[in-house]
Amino acid sequence: MTDSVLIEGLAVEAVIGVYDWEREVTQRLVVDLEMGWDNRIPGASDDVVDALDYATVSERVTHWLQQARPQLLETAAEGLAVMIQADFGVPWLKLTLRKPGAVPTARAVGVRIERGLQ
Repeated sequence: MTDSVLIEGLAVEAVIGVYDWEREVTQRLVVDLEMGWDNRIPGASDDVVDALDYATVSERVTHWLQQARPQLLETAAEGLAVMIQADFGVPWLKLTLRKPGAVPTARAVGVRIERGLQ
């Protein structure tokens, strides 16, 4: 499959980090997702029921990050990937999770993972 659905630059305020002060504040995370999805079916039907609803995926990603309160970006990325694949039936995804401002001399730091078969 070469089709995909994109969500780029999803900003989420959540608790994340290993230091004591980080457990007391929210920080901005930025999520980029590319999810494998057969777009021929919704392309032919023009019905949102057949599509991967990116608004719903975005809401679930936001809620998951805010509830999970992980320490590591790696933990957050793995948890998000598992949730997205299980809840939405996405066979393959590429997920980038960034933490802007974590290193003062860098625009952002982050992790990127791919899961499933493309």
